[in-house]
Order: sequence, then C-alpha cells, then structure tokens
Amino acid sequence: MGNFLAGKVIAVTGAGRGIGRAVALACAEQGAKVVVNDYGVAIDGGAPSSEIAESVVKEIEAAGGVATAVADDVSTMAGGQRIVDTALAQYGRIDGVVCVAGILRERMLFNMTEEEWDPVVATHLKGTFTVFRAAAAVMRRQKSGTLLGFTSGNHQGSVSQANYASAKGGIISLVRSAALGLHKYGVTANAVAPVARTRMSEKVPMELTEIGEPEDVAALVVYLLSERAREITGQVYTVAGPKIAVWAQPVELRSVYAEGGGWTPERVAEVLPGAVGVDPMPMLSRVAAMASAAAEARPKR
Repeated sequence: MGNFLAGKVIAVTGAGRGIGRAVALACAEQGAKVVVNDYGVAIDGGAPSSEIAESVVKEIEAAGGVATAVADDVSTMAGGQRIVDTALAQYGRIDGVVCVAGILRERMLFNMTEEEWDPVVATHLKGTFTVFRAAAAVMRRQKSGTLLGFTSGNHQGSVSQANYASAKGGIISLVRSAALGLHKYGVTANAVAPVARTRMSEKVPMELTEIGEPEDVAALVVYLLSERAREITGQVYTVAGPKIAVWAQPVELRSVYAEGGGWTPERVAEVLPGAVGVDPMPMLSRVAAMASAAAEARPKR
C-alpha cells in the first residue's frame, strides 16, 4: 500500500462502479479510510440497491483497507449530510470528498421533459452541492480539507445531453465559488473532467479520440487529495489516459465602449461584429463535421 493519503478520511460518491469505484479503491490503497457512497441505481437513476456500495467496501477490506458504506441519495440534503456524518461518526474527521455520482437521461432539447431534466441536474449539480455543503462546514472548523467535483468536457455543450452539460457547467462554477469562499480557511476545491471507459462514456454522442481507464482518473484524484496538492485550488483538470490538461479560467476576450452615450441596436450592429466579434465554438465545428460525414455515408438513392 502507498501513503499519499495516510491518516486521511475520504468520502467518495458514486463509488459503486466505474470511476467512483476506482477512486475509492485507490484512496484506500494509499492509506485513507473511505466512506463509499452509492445509491446503486441504473444509469438513468432507477432501481436503487444498497448492495453496490457494500461490495466495494468488501473489496477494500479484502485488500487490507478500511471502509464503510452509505447507500444514500446525494440529491437530497439529508443524503449529503449523512455521508459526512458517517465519516465523523466512524473515523472522527473528514479530509476530502470526491463527488462522482451521476446519471444520464438523453434527449434532444426540444423533446426533453421535466422528468428528464430534473433528476440529472439534481444528481450531478445538487448532489455535489449537498456533499460540499456538509463537508465544508466541518473543514472550515478543521482549517483543512479538499472538495473535488466531477465535471465533463461536455460542459462546453452537448447535442443530446443539455441536462447533463448544464449540470457539469454548474459544477465548475460551484467549485470555483468554493475555492474563493473557503481559501481563507485552508480548504481547497477543484474539478476533474475525466475521459475514461465507463458505462456512462458509452453514451457520449461523439467519438472520443482520447480515452483512458478509471484508474488513470483515480491517480489524479489521489494526488489532488494529498498534501502535495495543498496549494492547488479553483482548477479544472482533464485526464484522458496518458494526457492530463488544465482548462483556462474564464476571461473577457475583447471589449468596446459606447462613445458619447449609451447603446442603440443600430450602434451595436455597427460596432460589435468588427470590434468585439465572436469566440469560435470548437464543438460546433465538430458537430457540423460529424453531420457532414454522416450525410456522405448515407446510401445514395
């Protein structure tokens, strides 16, 4: 076993399968006591089962680690609080939370229902908030701790996952807000945008040219939870197999000011295209190329 996380207590949501499971196992292997949370649902959020979290705890214990299971729904305030309370009751502290839990309900925006929107946003975005909120209250008193949210490259937008993409974009803003608000208390907050082979990545509506395994993601997470990363906060990292990348912070690109008074539609139309312009959307070009390729591949009549 390693010692990157020796003496730490880490809670991982969505830890029953895929990336969450790999993170929980890696944290335990590196010396942490782990709270394994998984509501045990299908990929669309249905059919919960507590056995999923328990099975990962058994794996950790069989390898000589220490873990406990919490099969709660992170989209509820009570569920998020119970994860942190379990860490405190079992191990006396909480040093890091890793919010991996998520579901998918795909639909084109113009066909998406409220029942397809709400649970996805609730699980990803609210589910990160509920755990962050409960953990931050403790970490503030401890003067230490790490919050890790899981986002996606799809925060740039998605053809058929507007709910998922919106939640993932919200997680980035939540992480940056936590980094700003908790810095003076010694608490860090970062986000990971993984590209790995999981049951969720199979639903990505475009080819993934760079992709790795859940264990690649777990290695980055362990580092970010460790004392070696104490000065890193407010960052978004992608890990895709052998590649690790950091995303840029949002900035204004160009600006222009109205001269001699306010704006009118005519003045905006005259000035904006040349002086301010646009920031090209790379994803739009990829989608257009895919559509063109699909059209070319169709049998000619």
